[in-house]
Order: sequence, then C-alpha cells, then structure tokens
Amino acid sequence: TGKTTVAHAFAHDLYGGDYRLYLLELNASDERGIDVIRTKVKEFARTKTPGNVPFKLILLDESDNMTADAQQALRRLMEMYVVATRFILIANYPSKIIEPIQSRCAIFRFVPLSREDVVGRLSWICEREGVKCNRDALNTIYDLSEGDMRKAINILQTAAALGEVSVSNVYKVVGLAHPKEIREMIKTALNGDFIKARSTLRSLMVTYGLSGIDIIKQIHREITSSDIDLPEEVKVELADYVGEIQFRLVEGADEEIQLDALLARLAVLGKKVVGVAPKRVSK
Repeated sequence: TGKTTVAHAFAHDLYGGDYRLYLLELNASDERGIDVIRTKVKEFARTKTPGNVPFKLILLDESDNMTADAQQALRRLMEMYVVATRFILIANYPSKIIEPIQSRCAIFRFVPLSREDVVGRLSWICEREGVKCNRDALNTIYDLSEGDMRKAINILQTAAALGEVSVSNVYKVVGLAHPKEIREMIKTALNGDFIKARSTLRSLMVTYGLSGIDIIKQIHREITSSDIDLPEEVKVELADYVGEIQFRLVEGADEEIQLDALLARLAVLGKKVVGVAPKRVSK
C-alpha cells in the first residue's frame, strides 16, 4: 500500500538525490535477530553524520518480524542515539511491536489502495506493455490483491504470460477456483444434492490443487455476498459454521471430513428454508 515508497520519498525530500548516503535500510524479515541490531544498526547510528544534515535515518522494513530481544535492543539504541538518528519502522502488524517502541513513535496507518487507483494503474500498464486485458479481469485482480499494488502487478504480470489477462486466466495463475464454480457447488448443496456437490468439491480440489483452507475462504466469500440469495439469518448461521470449520482445519482436522460436513449442513439448511431450492439461489 506504499509504506516503503513513502519512507523513501520522505528521505529524498529531506536529503535530496543523495539520500541513500544518510539512510540505512534493512529488511527485518531477513535480518531479525539481536546481532543485526548490535552490529549494523548500532554502527550506523553511532557514526558521525556526513555533511551538515541534522540526523541520519534508519529504515527497518517488516519490523514486526523482529524477535523480542532484538526489539528490546532497538529500544535502547533509539534512546541512546535520538539526537543524531531517526528510526522508521514499517510493519504489517503493529501489535507485534513492543509497547516501549510504539510509545516512542508517531504512528501512521496506511489503508488499502482504492479500486479506482489500482485498476487505473493496471490499465495503464497494460496499455504501455501492449497486453490484452478487460475491465472485469482487472477488477478481479483488485479483489484478489485486496488493495495491495505490488501483489496486483505480480498477478497481472503472471496472467499476461498466458497471452491474455482474462478472468479465467487470473484465477488460474493465483490457484483459486472461479467464483461461479464455487457458487454452483453451494447451490447444488442447498438444493439438496449432497452427492453431486461433494463430487464438484473433489473436482475443484484436484483441478486447482486447492487446500481446504483455500476452499473454505472462497465459500465464505460467496455465502456472504449478494450473489447467493438467502435469508439474512441463514447467512449468519452459515458464516458462523464456516468459521468453525476453518478453525478445525487450522487445528489439523481432516479436510475431506470437514468440507463434507459443511456441504451436508448446506443441504440440511436448504431443505429448511422455504423457497430456496431452486430459485432463491441465484446463478
């Protein structure tokens, strides 16, 4: 969503074109231990600032991956070298940063990029690169990337390797089933045909190589969307049950048994809801 880019832009604005002379950038997911803090970070922080700039910058990307010991060591360095050094910590999960560090920082939160911004940039890339694409495919990429521009561009590049950026190719490269196939499986189960729905499930797992977690996430997305026309109380019950199934899968339960249980629950609910089968479930 632009966290690292903003940090670089800030450094460039502060120091000019030679900003890298005054910036130490580390990726804490690769160098997350206390030794890195005691060596690289400490050495850079204690050296004299070149030129007549007031302070240097230390940029720690993915700092939420740092160990607790490394964070404690970093806290001490932040106190010792506060006059000559400023720290920028980038994290996806701020709660993993210890409170003493958080209390010493000004916190800026970045929201996912808007659909308009991401789709507009992807369309611009396709035009410049001569890639054949359509608007539906670009919107699908946005939905899958969840507002992450880097992820969106990676999906676009991979899909373009297949010759055309289409909705089907996008789902193919990300290793997910097409939503229509998931909806059809849900519809079949709700209409009471458990055996056919189970057969569709097996086919999806084999064709796309999906795990139980992958499928349960797609099922959750579909049952909570407007594409499945069910009473609100039924959607609430299903959402709760899907969450329970996902928890069991994360805990190591058998994927086949758990997903079969979910399809069976759909079949039972479909019979209880008057008017659902077949016309209340939209295609």
